[in-house]
Amino acid sequence: MLTRNELAKQRWGGAHAAIDAWLQERQNLLVEYFMLAGLAPYGRETQALPAATDITHFTGLLMDYVSAGHFDIYEKIVRNSHEAPDELLQHAKEELLPRIGETTNVALDFHDRYAHITPDTELPTFDDDLSVLGVALSLRMELEDQLVTMLEQHQLL
Repeated sequence: MLTRNELAKQRWGGAHAAIDAWLQERQNLLVEYFMLAGLAPYGRETQALPAATDITHFTGLLMDYVSAGHFDIYEKIVRNSHEAPDELLQHAKEELLPRIGETTNVALDFHDRYAHITPDTELPTFDDDLSVLGVALSLRMELEDQLVTMLEQHQLL
């Protein structure tokens, strides 16, 4: 996922301020995700779960990222839709956006479950829930990249 984001930054960086901000939010989210998951290069020191403050901080970044997509990037598609070919709009509205919406639901569920935890909160399914979220984020980023590629190909960026 980090490699995908780096490639996206190289490809679309500087094309539009909203996309630059969105890609930076994606980067921040991914780094935090990898830290929580204990993935390389951010391995957990122990088998213990991350601190509650780290988890709640991540849930805030997650909502910022999801919101940026819906209210900045996808809004640009709607705003420019009068210039887009019908097949682009149809593909976006019938294929990409509904699938992105499914990943939003996974992110919202994760947020709702972990945004208000305390150090005393039991987290028996945290690693499994984080794994499910990781799969959803990976799919979301793939779909978002397809959407931005379509904008780029039709010079709507």
